Amino acid sequence: MAGAPSNYWGQGFSPRGEKNRFVLPADFRAAVKDASQGQRLLCLDRHHKFPCLTGFGLSRVETFPARIAREEEMAFKRGEDFDPDTRAAQLYGFLRASFDESGRFILPDHLGEQARVSDALYFHGGGEFFTIWAPEVLFEMDSGWDSAKATCRALLAEAAQKGKRK
Repeated sequence: MAGAPSNYWGQGFSPRGEKNRFVLPADFRAAVKDASQGQRLLCLDRHHKFPCLTGFGLSRVETFPARIAREEEMAFKRGEDFDPDTRAAQLYGFLRASFDESGRFILPDHLGEQARVSDALYFHGGGEFFTIWAPEVLFEMDSGWDSAKATCRALLAEAAQKGKRK
């Protein structure tokens, strides 16, 4: 189908470039392409819990039916309501964005607004998907995100230095 399920690890950073494009970091780019049967197709959605976006390849879609069944079972055990149709609409409602060989892609405004994106993106591996943060939003997160914040600050400083050299 969509390719082997991927695991995403590592970090990356992209300032907003010309023509309003961002760059998917090389490590994530290769994994997304592999997980999308060689297509340069990035799946994007708002994270269900955190104020950021998620990115993944098409192979993740194959895990959705089992995920919905597992979540329904857990809700039943806890005596909570669960609507599998609503959950399916949430999971399958992601957007597909093409990226070029260099990883450049356009982040749709409606997704950028939901994650409060301004001039840069920080990418953080998360296993079956990766999170995509506006740095200023990440910096507001609790101490559980301290390592990601430190990495983001370092990558932000590195990008600023590169910008000064141009």
